[in-house]
Amino acid sequence: MAAPNPNQERSSSEETSYINMASASVDSSTRTGDASLIGSHCQFTYCNQLDFLPFFCQSCRKTFCLDHRSETLHQCTNAGAWAERKRQANLARHSAGEGKQMRDFVTQKPCADDGCKTVVGTSLVPGVHCPGCNRDYCLKHRLREDHDCKNKVPIGARPSPNAALEGAKNALERFKIWGTAKKEAAKEAASRSLPKAKPSSAAQRVIAVNALKKSAKGDDKLAPEKRVYLYVEAEAETAKAKFSKGQFFYSKDWVIGRVLDAAAKSLQVQNINNKSSDERDRLRVFHVEGGRLLEFNEKVGATLLSGNTIILLRGVGQPPDLIEL
Repeated sequence: MAAPNPNQERSSSEETSYINMASASVDSSTRTGDASLIGSHCQFTYCNQLDFLPFFCQSCRKTFCLDHRSETLHQCTNAGAWAERKRQANLARHSAGEGKQMRDFVTQKPCADDGCKTVVGTSLVPGVHCPGCNRDYCLKHRLREDHDCKNKVPIGARPSPNAALEGAKNALERFKIWGTAKKEAAKEAASRSLPKAKPSSAAQRVIAVNALKKSAKGDDKLAPEKRVYLYVEAEAETAKAKFSKGQFFYSKDWVIGRVLDAAAKSLQVQNINNKSSDERDRLRVFHVEGGRLLEFNEKVGATLLSGNTIILLRGVGQPPDLIEL
């Protein structure tokens, strides 16, 4: 009888129910003497063959020859016991990633870079957290120079005492520049068919409001007596609006915050007010006729009149009135 290769049996011992007794340690109660020297008799019924390289069954714990080494060949009385022990051992083994945090947890949200619409925090785009400005970015804007990190105030940082005053001054200067640009554009376009300045007399205001009602867009289900018709514009340089202005109507029962959300959506202006606490990223509503920034909780019916103009500005904070009366 040809003896099996011991090395081959040793390499596959963990995958079979039987092991070669010459390469494994077996309970002394199941064997007599050293099997590698004197061998052992097969314990299968009617066999009793002397094998110098016997096999030990890990299920019934008996010794067999090469011809009866498997559970099927020797009709094992405890078949499957070895496989069940191995299955239980695999179930009790800890997985490779158990108890380990593979990466920083980032909830699903848009990339913090202005103008980027990539959603981070997913399985495909995990997101990269910038410790400098304390924001999460996509892979394209992960580097500090790619998202202008040095010019951003870190989220959660304590603002300086003069931050509000500086924000008010910057907002005033920006609004003055915007107003000057509008006046110059109006002078240059005097000979072209551009919209004229809004009328100041009562009769002219009535005519303008009636014309505004015909072109304004909004929810058609809103009752006419509940509507406030407005001219809405966006500072294109800061708001990055696709459409810089439009005519819309809103409910008198709305608050300014809801008007801001609706106007930003209509003009396709990026609005991350509910995702960022940094005033440089937040939008505010400026009332031209009132000469001030409106609070988010102010009622439309108590603040605005049909024919008024509101402007969406970004990064102005919560300063006092922008126009000195």
